[in-house]
Amino acid sequence: MKTVQLFAVEVDGLRPLPIPDHVTGFDQLYNGLDLGVYSALRTFDHNKFLYLEHHIARTRSSMALLGWPDDLDETRLRQGLHAACSQYPLPEARVRFDFLAAAPHHLGTNSRLLIGLMPFTPPPPELYECGVRVGFAPDLARTNPLAKTADFAQKRQAYKAAGDVYEHLLLSQQGEILEGTSTNFYGVLNGVFHTAGTGVLAGITRKIILDLAAELHIPVSLEAITVTQIPQLSEAALSGSSRALLPVVQIGDQVVGNGRPGPICQKILAAYNAFVAQEVKTAV
Repeated sequence: MKTVQLFAVEVDGLRPLPIPDHVTGFDQLYNGLDLGVYSALRTFDHNKFLYLEHHIARTRSSMALLGWPDDLDETRLRQGLHAACSQYPLPEARVRFDFLAAAPHHLGTNSRLLIGLMPFTPPPPELYECGVRVGFAPDLARTNPLAKTADFAQKRQAYKAAGDVYEHLLLSQQGEILEGTSTNFYGVLNGVFHTAGTGVLAGITRKIILDLAAELHIPVSLEAITVTQIPQLSEAALSGSSRALLPVVQIGDQVVGNGRPGPICQKILAAYNAFVAQEVKTAV
């Protein structure tokens, strides 16, 4: 069975769609389609999800921000996700569901709701132990930061990880660090856990991370870190559904803190992993 899969969610169930040759990423998988809004997440225990209801709610919110009617059938989506992931041949999958701007009739379906699956490979343990280096994406910006649109996912391909640069950060015109191309960004300044409060996508993992930080009595600020403050940071990190909270030890040419993952981010990561173990559940 193929490990790259694409389905249309139709009234009577899933319809497998053809996979182009040599597809290695979701952006290639959705090439040539009328892109709309989407959400990407991973499975746990083969067919379970973390905060799926929040991914669905954000997709609905993204549709509203584009002025689209709410035509998303949540029951059908949940049933489709459960069926697709339960039959997937590998232990875990990277999952993406899209609500397209127009149905891909050329693929033989009238459905605008698609589900894609790919093999999931978590970041290797050494990245959590040693941290990662990030760079900048100075000419990349979201038109509507709160809408998770698939056209942005295509644009960010110019900033794929390369060499020892794991991710690239988006900046505001004022030099604030907003987020990564596919992650949210955090910096610890004078013991306070900072992340941008506006101008960024409201990441589902970001919500969990901020809630956990508050429960751990770690001071939180939604004031963005600026480029000029990078030398004063003691810690930094990225978050995303496939990465949890990943420490950042170098931003551009500047080493963060002592160049090692710090205690605040490690404490939040441990709480996140415990939270996941308790909260994952099937789609139906």
